[in-house]
Amino acid sequence: MSIDEPQLRPMTKEDLFGVMAIEERIYSFPWSEGIFRDCLRVGYFCMVYETAGEIRGYGVMSVAAGECHILNVGIHSVCQRQGLGVRLVGYLLDMARHYHAQMAFLEVRKSNKQARRLYDNVGFNEIGVRPDYYPAEDGKEDALILAKTL
Repeated sequence: MSIDEPQLRPMTKEDLFGVMAIEERIYSFPWSEGIFRDCLRVGYFCMVYETAGEIRGYGVMSVAAGECHILNVGIHSVCQRQGLGVRLVGYLLDMARHYHAQMAFLEVRKSNKQARRLYDNVGFNEIGVRPDYYPAEDGKEDALILAKTL
């Protein structure tokens, strides 16, 4: 692994400025800093990729009652399509297995083809739809519910 390759580590509240910079750049309807703070406070698995002091990606996952729920994954636009998302999701799923989760779930915007490809590549399958789940420019957008047996 080269010194320039992003290193995965637990997210801290000091990372939130960098996390929010990515979140606000890649999502039309980003999470608030308060949501990330709440995830850290309650002990969700919150990870970041960092290179030379710069946050390059992040992921947030909850684990409880034999299930995990991947809540948010974001990779800086300059680092996309380099395998960071696949590695990050893979790490989160490994952590879920370690904590005895048997199923993984997530929601993804129907229109987010790039994220859907990532989740297809790591073995998620569509199991349902949440109508009008996400805010959208023209009202609401459906979420696809994806699942993977661990």
